[in-house]
Amino acid sequence: MKLLFDQNISHKLVALLADTYPGSQHVRVLGLHAAPDEVIWTWAKEHDCTIVSKDSDFHQRSFVRGCPPKVVCLRLGNCSTARIAACLREHHPQLQAFHADEEAAFLVLGRR
Repeated sequence: MKLLFDQNISHKLVALLADTYPGSQHVRVLGLHAAPDEVIWTWAKEHDCTIVSKDSDFHQRSFVRGCPPKVVCLRLGNCSTARIAACLREHHPQLQAFHADEEAAFLVLGRR
């Protein structure tokens, strides 16, 4: 499973999680850091990536559009990149099940 990290999450996660989520990308590295959500959504869909964001806009879009792409919303508050990496590692089995579920479009990790 490949992740596409939104601009509100550190680009360092791509390298930190390369062993667990190989092929993942960050919008900044792709030159999409200032792109509208629609462009990011389309890129993720075309490249079979799950969007990871702290932004509720992708959550709302997933309700309207469904998937692909799938969306993971991080509800961790203001925290370190290391905390986000630990969360994504800890929830790797849950993320794999989410990825395999053809009907699931949205997953929240962290506080609800």
